[in-house]
Amino acid sequence: MSDPRRYLPGDRPAKTEVAQAIRVDHAGEYGAARIYAGQLAVLGRGANGDLLRHMQAQEQHHLETFNGLIADRRVRPTVMLPFWHVAGFVLGAATAALGDKAAMACTVAVEETIDAHYRSQVETLTDEPALCETIETFRAEEVEHRDIGLEHGAEQAPGYRALSRLIRAGCRAAIRISERL
Repeated sequence: MSDPRRYLPGDRPAKTEVAQAIRVDHAGEYGAARIYAGQLAVLGRGANGDLLRHMQAQEQHHLETFNGLIADRRVRPTVMLPFWHVAGFVLGAATAALGDKAAMACTVAVEETIDAHYRSQVETLTDEPALCETIETFRAEEVEHRDIGLEHGAEQAPGYRALSRLIRAGCRAAIRISERL
């Protein structure tokens, strides 16, 4: 049964909320896979190459799951995918070009933002237990990525605080844009 406080006159229908969640999560996982592709292009042969490939493989699994949900639920993907394709790769390659620690700082900033985003979705999508379970599983892996980044010196990256704030702001903007377009 739905929470009576949740749906008020003028609220968007639950189906619209679910479609929006799937659309933005698909876009986010697409962007994450592209970030890791950019990082691997620069650092793939380095000491953290296997670690980056591990995280990319998990993001690829997340993306494939949301590809399936997009098709099964007949959700329109964001029109921003071509932009996220380029922007994600550039962000990954640019931070990797600054060094291993900057690449890990990027990972931490992105995953902290996604952790908060996924938590919010789980609180909102109470009528979608299977979707929430998927989101929770993926959220745990995103937190794992954040922890890996912290363990590998993210906070020692030059300009960590500024870089982190900039990336988190960009992620939040990408979420808002992908929800709507």
